[in-house]
Amino acid sequence: MISKAQILIIDDEDKLRSLFGRIIKSEGFDVFEAADCKAGLKRLELTSIDVVLCDVKLPDGNGVELTNKIKKLYPLTEVILLTAYGNIPDGVQAIKNGAFDYLIKGDDNEKIIPLLYRAIEKVQLQKRVKELEKRVGEKFSFDSIIGRSKAILQAVELARKIAPNATTVLLTGETGTGKEVFAQAIHQAGSRAGKSFVALNCSSFSKDIIESELFGYKQGAFTGAAKDKKGLLEQADGGTLFLDEIGEMPMELQAKWLRVLETSEFIKVGDTEPIKVNFRLIAATNKDLKIESDEHRFRLDLYFRLNVFEIHLPPLRERKKDIEALAAFFAQQFAAKTNKKTVNISREYLQKLDHYQWPGNIRELKNIIERSVILCDGDTLTDSLLPFEILHQSVTASGTLSAFAMASIEKLHIQKVLNYSKGNKAEAARLLEIGIATLYRKMEEYGLN
Repeated sequence: MISKAQILIIDDEDKLRSLFGRIIKSEGFDVFEAADCKAGLKRLELTSIDVVLCDVKLPDGNGVELTNKIKKLYPLTEVILLTAYGNIPDGVQAIKNGAFDYLIKGDDNEKIIPLLYRAIEKVQLQKRVKELEKRVGEKFSFDSIIGRSKAILQAVELARKIAPNATTVLLTGETGTGKEVFAQAIHQAGSRAGKSFVALNCSSFSKDIIESELFGYKQGAFTGAAKDKKGLLEQADGGTLFLDEIGEMPMELQAKWLRVLETSEFIKVGDTEPIKVNFRLIAATNKDLKIESDEHRFRLDLYFRLNVFEIHLPPLRERKKDIEALAAFFAQQFAAKTNKKTVNISREYLQKLDHYQWPGNIRELKNIIERSVILCDGDTLTDSLLPFEILHQSVTASGTLSAFAMASIEKLHIQKVLNYSKGNKAEAARLLEIGIATLYRKMEEYGLN
């Protein structure tokens, strides 16, 4: 669907400008006119022009050279050049300078409108891509990292400083502290922001699968390799590769990976020719790689290669003042996702969150808020919606509950989840993160239907 576009005609022939203007206006587009290069550039400065129809011969310049200047100043604007004389070298240079196409006046007049539509379609596609890139940039920017505690602000400051460089970064910290969020922010704030961000969790695959995922393989390299596969390294060329849980990379693969970091080359599985790549590496781990290397579970030389610039992300229990802001953000996010009205959070609910030690960090908080929003019948999250382990953490100073108190809390929670799932046991077990057999046992134990 073509929306209304802005067209600029640059030609020193008044009658021709007027003729083209009437034809283009009849298609529903806005038309602007200029008689020379200077006036054309002035109009481009004042108006967001989509397509320029420009004569090659102008009183104060050449349309081919003007195309080069327009594309540098306004890269999303397309230029269609018009000339009274067919000139192949000019046509070739015009395309090199970024022109959308090159037409001969008179002979190709009937092609102008179809060509104009194609140029506008390209402009609108480019604008949509730019808008999506902008949204992605905003979503993964440092400004999207929630928290004002000293610990998180220090981590953000370090990440901002290193982002513009191509230096390898090692993100350390417990599971669930937001290492991938930081990796995305570093990528978006760097010079490779418009390129690929490719992620791999090294703990999710066996050695052979990680190798083929990273390096790709040639057809016939092994049984099932029916065609060539491009690995993540090739996909990350020019961009950023994020290796999460790198401490879990198998030892036999670490030597091969070390060579990639030293040479910027790799060989596909089943191939013999090296492939050159240019990527930025951001690695993450919840382990102390120095201790792992001392105990011969991680290569010391690879550790030194990775530990060029380390950023430690604090656990949630060390940034308690950020819990309220994080909880509010997740509550609104999941309220929108579940088509609920704005969700408020009670003071008692927040107090219990504050007393909890958060072994699963931000990821655990996010899951708990999602569950609470799902179970909430009104517009406020109350402490009765919290799982029993958090209520257990905050009931007494000693941190203990009687078996009867714990059982009653668990019974209430299971009943709420069953009500929400409308009696669907499989869905209730999924939400409770327990097996279906465990759910049936607890239902029988608590006398739940």
